Amino acid sequence: MTYRTQRVAYPYMVVALLLFGLQVVLGLWLATQYFVTVPQGLVDIFPFSTARAMHTNLLVLWLLLGFMGATYYLVPEETESELAFPRLAIVQLVLLTATGVAALVGFLFGWTQGRPLLEIPRPLDLLVVVGALLFLFNTAVTMIRAKRWTAVQASLLGGLVFLAVLYLFGIPFYRNLAVDWYYWWWVIHLWVEGAFELVAAAMTAFMLIKLTGVQRAVVEKWLYVELGLFLFTGIAGTGHHYYWLGAPSYWLWVGGIFSALEPFPILLMVVDTWRDVRQRKGPMEPRLTWVYLVGGVVIHFIGAGLFGMAHTLPQINYYTHGSQVTVSHGHLAFYGAYVLLNLTFFYLAMPHLKGLPLGRYDERSGHFAFWCTALGVMGMSLAFAVAGVLQSYLERYLAQPYMVAQVPIRFWMAIAAAHGVMVLVGVVMTIRHLLTLRAPAGGGEAAAVAGAAVTLPSAAGK
Repeated sequence: MTYRTQRVAYPYMVVALLLFGLQVVLGLWLATQYFVTVPQGLVDIFPFSTARAMHTNLLVLWLLLGFMGATYYLVPEETESELAFPRLAIVQLVLLTATGVAALVGFLFGWTQGRPLLEIPRPLDLLVVVGALLFLFNTAVTMIRAKRWTAVQASLLGGLVFLAVLYLFGIPFYRNLAVDWYYWWWVIHLWVEGAFELVAAAMTAFMLIKLTGVQRAVVEKWLYVELGLFLFTGIAGTGHHYYWLGAPSYWLWVGGIFSALEPFPILLMVVDTWRDVRQRKGPMEPRLTWVYLVGGVVIHFIGAGLFGMAHTLPQINYYTHGSQVTVSHGHLAFYGAYVLLNLTFFYLAMPHLKGLPLGRYDERSGHFAFWCTALGVMGMSLAFAVAGVLQSYLERYLAQPYMVAQVPIRFWMAIAAAHGVMVLVGVVMTIRHLLTLRAPAGGGEAAAVAGAAVTLPSAAGK
């Protein structure tokens, strides 16, 4: 850790990890209900819709808190200055965490707007806006005061502003349902494939610079190219959500073509990461951090790129829209693109925040946790995909009623839940590993000596 105020990132990461664990527990409960008949008394107390709202909103909340923690770690190093208002960052964390807890409790009592992923009531929406403004203010003032700008900072700040502005379009309720869903996708899709991608690109570039020692100019050159492609395909690709909203028919062409192009920037990211890995001289340390980085890029390409393109073309989406195929794509894409991104950054930053020499840590249980989670998510997503194809055929082609079509799907949902158990085990082990990181056995003293020899001049006096 180079700057004192980077410490505010740690509580963000801890809260994000705990919420991540709760999200996975609720997800497993949801998957179980697809093949097990839950007693009506329990359903009356804790209905499926409530559990689903909690599961999806926890996803958004913990990812955002993770991004914010990563930002508070990244910005001081990029600007070579302390964070402007570290105490304000803690106030913001308390505000957003309290808002999230209030929303979860409110869902249990039916306090909800009812729109998927944007269920939290209007008063809590306003508190989220306040938290986002505090975050933008803190980050922007730090950058402006430092008067040192980089492509990583620009991408990060642009993504954060884009994220905050888009959220505002999801707050009003539009009386026309088609219009309401139209702006709903401005938040959901353009967050995921617009604002989030800008933030993710900045975080990935920062991690590559720190892990490889490669020249900043090389990484930033590819950063501009990938950002341009992501925005080019992602913004127009929003059209694949407009197929069935009563929007003009030209969206069938725009959405179909640009959705087909969306895997290309992700493929470029895969190639770029592999190039950096191959050109790296010496051991890839810490190895587990590299496993997360490369694994995230590969699963991002499979889940968001290939699985996404496979069912967003209008001729296919006519049958698969709203089926378990969508669930398959969503789980694998979010895991590869953003869950692994956050976890990679946590493994990069938390050893330094804990004062471990050279950021090295004991990796042993971490590797098992990674593969347990990754293979569980892959198996779960494949089971969802098979169930979704079967569902689409039975419901949309053979015109079977929903409940009739659910019977043969139950087996595949049981397979998905079994892999969900693997995911839960892996996630619990990952959280435990990150929260209890320690220096490698027998290597602490040598690492400390090496660390003292390479202390950065910029760290002096910080």
